[in-house]
Amino acid sequence: MGQGGARRARTKGPRSQGPQRGHGDRRTPDAPQRHAHELGWDDSLYESGADGAGESAGGGAGAVAAAPARTATVPEQRGRRPEPGAAGGGGHGGRRRRGAGDGGGRGGSRQRKKRRRFRALRWISGVLSVLILGTAGAGYLYYRHLNGNLRSDSRAGSSTGVEKPKANAAGQTPLNILLIGSDSRASDADVALGGGKDLRGDPPLADVQMLLHVSADRKNASMVSVPRDTRVDIPACKDAKTGQQYPPTNAIINTTLARGGPGCTLSTWEKLTGVYIDHWMTIDFSGVVDMADAVGGVPVCVKENVWDHPTPAVPGGSGLKLKAGTTNVVGKQALQWLRTRHAFESDLGRSQAQHLYLSSMFTKLKSENYFTSPGKLTGLAEAATKALEVSKEIGSVKKLFDLGMQLKDVPVNRMTMVTMPTVPDPQNPTAHVLPNATDADQLWSLLRDDVALDKNGKPASASAGKSSAPQPSVPAPSDSPAQTGVSVRNGTGGAQAAVPGRAGDIAQLLVGKGYSRAVKDTTPVTEKTSTVLYPSADLEGDAQGVAKALGIPSSAVKKSADVSGVMVVVGADWRQGATYPKHEKPKAGSVPKTAQVVQGGKAGCMDVYAPYRW
Repeated sequence: MGQGGARRARTKGPRSQGPQRGHGDRRTPDAPQRHAHELGWDDSLYESGADGAGESAGGGAGAVAAAPARTATVPEQRGRRPEPGAAGGGGHGGRRRRGAGDGGGRGGSRQRKKRRRFRALRWISGVLSVLILGTAGAGYLYYRHLNGNLRSDSRAGSSTGVEKPKANAAGQTPLNILLIGSDSRASDADVALGGGKDLRGDPPLADVQMLLHVSADRKNASMVSVPRDTRVDIPACKDAKTGQQYPPTNAIINTTLARGGPGCTLSTWEKLTGVYIDHWMTIDFSGVVDMADAVGGVPVCVKENVWDHPTPAVPGGSGLKLKAGTTNVVGKQALQWLRTRHAFESDLGRSQAQHLYLSSMFTKLKSENYFTSPGKLTGLAEAATKALEVSKEIGSVKKLFDLGMQLKDVPVNRMTMVTMPTVPDPQNPTAHVLPNATDADQLWSLLRDDVALDKNGKPASASAGKSSAPQPSVPAPSDSPAQTGVSVRNGTGGAQAAVPGRAGDIAQLLVGKGYSRAVKDTTPVTEKTSTVLYPSADLEGDAQGVAKALGIPSSAVKKSADVSGVMVVVGADWRQGATYPKHEKPKAGSVPKTAQVVQGGKAGCMDVYAPYRW
């Protein structure tokens, strides 16, 4: 029982004598009694005997919590001397039975020692309670401080129609986070590190873009880069901060950050890959330096002495200067490593150097127990919350911590880093690239199907991934094919030019299958995979009927507010033929050779382009 119970137990008349109470004094019914709660602690925590045991079991938590608020009364209460004749004192008038109180005999000595122990325990409990509450208060203030460091914004700049992947049998879904390195010169620190004082007022560019994919079972992870000079289709975007609208365009992917912020970069990635992206994170020059310092540097390797400096043929350069071999790069030197491209021959070489850096950092975080050490996590959290801007869904320290823990159990040798395969851009072959349609699509299909990019995992059992839950029923068409209106759009463009007349061909295919009202729609679109869209629930069955007639899987039938009737969008996955191609799930590790694989746990060393050796 708590303090209330203790109080009731002490008002039932005289207490029994002897050491059962622990004080050895005998009180009369009308003698004043001072209860533990009046002194700022709960005596029941230290009492022995039947009463003490019961009170201790119930009053502990309340006593500790109450201690700091009442300790101010202790000196006053302790300084009072009992009135002559009052029971229970050690004073001048109280009569005591020999051996029961503070008087002579071994009993009195035992009681004095016991009382001293009680006082010590009371003092300790008071100090501990202050420490506990003080620590909790400091922890809460520090948590608020870290949350105050974080900046956040909307997840996406536009709707791309890419849906979240369905959960596996265990209820797990993959985790996809877009990491964006900004070249912003918005602060003095960024200008000092990145140069370009004349660029201070310009909108930032997304010079580094990587997608972190963590498998649904959290047993493997991958990092995929897209070179900053890749020309892609950029959807219509809206800047969440300014409200400014940007029309769709075909341009270099690093301009997306200036066309609506990180949300526009995320939407562009979804359109490019067909992969649903859960969150984004951005970091600028000074943030990279702070993060590198927080982990005590990252070991990197070059095969020759390197100095990325201006040359008569090529101005600029990161300033990186290292001797051949392995160097632990810290602070500004880490930023120079991540920005170097001339000395590593190209933007593709820079992506490879960035992957080696991240692989080395992940290995260090795992080997030095950063994921499990509170002290190390605190320093990392301080740097990360200052350095990062994140999408609103993860705009708290707790959510960021939970995300970090998603990587805790991924083995080092199951972290794979690759670069999207590219080809020279015919419009500007010396400066820009395009996705290599075949190899890039193979890579994106691995991510969409949550297939590991490495072969280091155990083979899945025959029943793995199969759900025992009943599959949802497919609604039956409400109209006959001849009464169902269908429009068809050509979405086969993108990395390659659109196939001419593809919408008309598929419309005619549908007419031959009884959909006499099928017509082509000339609105230009770009889609990775073929889909059948419908606007409302009453047309879902009709859309499913169209998909079945074409051989398109029912999972590709989606509700969309952008259409007024059933619409087929012929994607880049069906560029030819009258039969929709079957898509077999790719095998683990089937990454195209053009993707520049860096496997975690394996040492790597960068080649240095000859003009930048010293």
